[in-house]
Amino acid sequence: ERSSLLRKWYDLMIQNKDDLAKIITAESGKPLKEAQGEILYSANFLEWFSEEARRVYGDIIYTPAKEKRGLVLKQPLGVAAVITPWNFPSAMITRKVGAALAAGCTVVVKPAEDTPFSALALAALADQAGIPPGVYNVIPCSQKKAKEVGEALCTDPLVSKISFTGSTATGKVLLHHAANSVKRVSMELGGHAPFIVFDSANVDQAVAGAMASKFRNSGQTCVCSNRFLVQRGIHDSFVKKFAEAIKTNLHVGNGFEERTTQGPLINEKAVEKVEKHVSDAISKGATVVTGGKRHQVGKNFFEPTLLSNVTRDMLCSQEETFGPVAPVIKFDTEEEAVAIANVADVGLAGYFYSQDPAQIWRVAERLEVGMVGVNEGLISSVECPFGGVKQSGLGREGSKYGIDEYLELKYVCFGGL
Repeated sequence: ERSSLLRKWYDLMIQNKDDLAKIITAESGKPLKEAQGEILYSANFLEWFSEEARRVYGDIIYTPAKEKRGLVLKQPLGVAAVITPWNFPSAMITRKVGAALAAGCTVVVKPAEDTPFSALALAALADQAGIPPGVYNVIPCSQKKAKEVGEALCTDPLVSKISFTGSTATGKVLLHHAANSVKRVSMELGGHAPFIVFDSANVDQAVAGAMASKFRNSGQTCVCSNRFLVQRGIHDSFVKKFAEAIKTNLHVGNGFEERTTQGPLINEKAVEKVEKHVSDAISKGATVVTGGKRHQVGKNFFEPTLLSNVTRDMLCSQEETFGPVAPVIKFDTEEEAVAIANVADVGLAGYFYSQDPAQIWRVAERLEVGMVGVNEGLISSVECPFGGVKQSGLGREGSKYGIDEYLELKYVCFGGL
């Protein structure tokens, strides 16, 4: 029954995909083509988990005692509180809610204050799909009330599970609240993704990957590349081609305009952070190859920016920028690149380009991240587990593993046989 309802919800999302995409663009500024891509990605989570709902299997364990059998049952956790960010206002909901509903949990969704309409649109379609009242609940709230609402969700004894996507700082606060009642917690927190280009790389391929992994949603995704580490031998060629690609392929403007690839940043605070990172880098010796300032289109728009001669003491090397800035750091050896990449206390995604098979194995295994793109800049997929290590979070979303986050294991010892 759950499988069938999720499938109907998926079908309705596909039927209404254009309207849903327009809502995303209207409330976040994301270019319409990207918003359309998000809706398909978002709907696919409902389709995926409608199928996974039927694959929640238990186990029978044969114990040393002949008259006993061990049974392992999987049961839904109960009420799941889902707290989602503004940068993927639809997909971050379905990735969590699809799994929760497939497992048999009910959900309370607190969407980001900047983007509540996508969550409410999904609620309208859930209702049309026949998902019973009280199963998918949405509680939009103001910026002012966000802390209070988050705390209420994390401390309420009726809530069994918290699933949060957002900043590491907020995640720590929510973890603290959830600890008192020892709730199950999934966290997908901030990243600081390295993008390493080794001398053996195909430069054109690396530039295409850099464009995709850096400038999607104007640099406002958790898996956006934040630090470009380029080996000395290929450095100048990569920077030159990367700058050309930025100037040729990126167009800043209104998300509803056909040629726009870069919309606005989400708010004034976001623009100020990008400005701070750029001015800090310049003051410490970085060179602006292209961009570097606010765009004349409007106050929340920033020029796609490429910085070279970046060093490890600059803010953009130490913090996630969450904006359209690509800082390039030159390195000499593989060991040096891996050390720079792993120095961060977060580890969500990492990317690298190399044509050397032995190096690919070594670096893929040594990077301290939950997801690695090898010669690939776009890695997210419904079928694959999404999540990070270190302070980038707990648990995995999507894939066959995603449903486990909403299930409790129960061991039953069956005796007297």
